[in-house]
Amino acid sequence: MSNMHRIHWFDEQIRSGRFPNSSWLAREFEISRRQAQRDIEYMAISLRAPLLYLAKYRGYCYEDQTYRLPHLYMTEEEQSVLKYLAHRYRHFNHEQSDVVKRVAHLLERFTAEEQQILSRPLPTFAASPKLLQHFELLSHAITESLKVHMYYRDFSGERQFPWCPLKIISQYNADYVIGYETDPVQQSAIRLEGIVHVRLTDETFECNSDMQLSGWEEPLPVRKPFVAEIRLKEVQQTEQWQGYRIRDKQDQIHFIEFYDTEAFMQHLLISEWEELISPGWLRNKMQSHANVILNRLHNSNHAHVK
Repeated sequence: MSNMHRIHWFDEQIRSGRFPNSSWLAREFEISRRQAQRDIEYMAISLRAPLLYLAKYRGYCYEDQTYRLPHLYMTEEEQSVLKYLAHRYRHFNHEQSDVVKRVAHLLERFTAEEQQILSRPLPTFAASPKLLQHFELLSHAITESLKVHMYYRDFSGERQFPWCPLKIISQYNADYVIGYETDPVQQSAIRLEGIVHVRLTDETFECNSDMQLSGWEEPLPVRKPFVAEIRLKEVQQTEQWQGYRIRDKQDQIHFIEFYDTEAFMQHLLISEWEELISPGWLRNKMQSHANVILNRLHNSNHAHVK
C-alpha cells in the first residue's frame, strides 16, 4: 500500500482529535515502527506538516489547524519510478552534477517548486520493470535488515548465494548494491543489471552499517565521458546509439560518449558497426580481447581433434 494512504489516515486521526502516534500507524497498516516513524518524518519534512508531539496524550496534533495535505495522488508504479530517478540523479557524478542533484532533491521532496531550466536536457536512465522491481526489493531488504537469496549472472556465469544488502549506490551510470555473504568485513558491490532474480527471506542480519560502509562513502570524482569515433552502417536518427549518447556525427561516423570501458566493450561485441576509428587505446583493448577469444577457440578445437 502507498505511504500516501497511510499519511491520509494519519491526517484524519489528527483532525479527529485522536492524537495518533507511530505505534497506531504501525498497528493499523501492519508495518514496522521504524517505517511508521519514517512516514511521520516525511509528513513533517517533505509535506511540511506542522506536527507537534504532545507527551500528555502520547500523540501528534497540528500546531496550525488550517494546514491541509497537498494533493499528491500517485500510483505505486509512479512512486517507484520517481524514487528510482531520485536515486539516480542523486548519485549522478558527471557534467552538471550539481544541478542534477538539486533536481533529485526536488523529486525526493515532491514539492511544487519550479525546477531550474537547464541549458542541456537532464540525463536519461533506463528504468526497466525488472530493474525497478529489484531496486524496490533490495531497498526494502536494506530498510528491514533482511537477508536475500540472490541469483546473479556475470562474465563468469550464473550463480546463487545468500546476500546481506547494506546500501545501493550508483557509479558512472550503473547501479550497485553493497553487501556481504557471511562476513561483514568482506564486503563487495554487485551490479543490479546482473541480477537475474532476488528473493527476500525472513532471516535478519545485524551490521553497524555506519562503520562498515565508510569505505564506500568517499565522493566520486566528476568525470567527463570518453568519446569513441565509430563508423556505423547507417546514420542514427536519434541522439543515442542503443543507450549511448551521440555527441556528434558526420555522415556514418558517430562520436559516442561512454564512461564504463568494460561495459562499452561488451556492447561493441554484440552490436553492429563498421569501424572503430578512435581512440587507439580502446582499439588495442578490443584487439587484445578478441585475441584471447580466438586463442580459446583454437585451443578448444585442438583439444577436440586430439
